[in-house]
Amino acid sequence: MQKSKGKLRGHGRKLRRPVRKTGITKHLQEFKVGEKVCIDIDSSRRPVAPLPKFQGRMGEIEGKQGTAYKVKIKDGGLTKTLLVDSVHLKR
Repeated sequence: MQKSKGKLRGHGRKLRRPVRKTGITKHLQEFKVGEKVCIDIDSSRRPVAPLPKFQGRMGEIEGKQGTAYKVKIKDGGLTKTLLVDSVHLKR
């Protein structure tokens, strides 16, 4: 049986990011409960990012847990709640 090459194999296009595109404004943004957001993974903050399958998905803010936000999304027929850092969200 062939060995797995990691859960992020094949996601290079989704996680690619321009070299000089960094800043602090994405860290400081805040969202209100009920606000619609889009998950936009920032590959420079990889360990705390959601799975690449959620890249580009729209969701709704349910609340805050610590410094992360609870985002409710539809995945197939299920409603899922993700914990996402504000760096990986945009309006």
